[in-house]
Amino acid sequence: CSGLIKIRLKFLNDTEEVAMVRPEDTVGGLKSKCFPGQESQTRFIYRGQLLQDQEQTLRSLHITDNCVIHCHQSRSATPTTPTPLPDPGAATTTPDAGGLPLGAGSLMVPTVMVVLAVVWYFRINYRQLFSGPATISLIGVTVLFSFLALGLYGL
Repeated sequence: CSGLIKIRLKFLNDTEEVAMVRPEDTVGGLKSKCFPGQESQTRFIYRGQLLQDQEQTLRSLHITDNCVIHCHQSRSATPTTPTPLPDPGAATTTPDAGGLPLGAGSLMVPTVMVVLAVVWYFRINYRQLFSGPATISLIGVTVLFSFLALGLYGL
C-alpha cells in the first residue's frame, strides 16, 4: 500500500465510502475507479469547489490522506451548465395545490386581509374611536390592498 492515500467520499445522505488512490490519479480516474459507467452523472466537490477538470491530479488539488470529497450523483446525464448548489441558509418552499409557493410572502396577503377585517369590525362596532381622517385612511388602505390582491391573484 506504499504511495496510496485514503480519500473519504461523502454523499448527500451523509454516508461515506473510502477509496484508496494514488496522488498522481486524476479526477476522471477517481470517478472511473469509484463509479464505473456513471462518470458523467457524478460530480465531486472539494473545499467548496466543483472539480470540473477531469485531467487534474489529486496532488495538484492538494488532496492528501484522509481528505473528504463530497459526491453528488444525478439520475440523468449531467447538464451542460452545472446547477448551483442550494444555499443552506435559504428557506425552501414547496408548491401547494394552487401552484403558489408556501412561504412568508404568500401568507402576507391573507394576514393583511384578516387585519383589515378586524379593523373594519372595530370601526363599525366602536365608531366613536375612529375620527373622520382615520376612516378615510382605512378606506384608502382597503382599496389599495384590494387592487394589490386582485393583481397578485389575477381575479
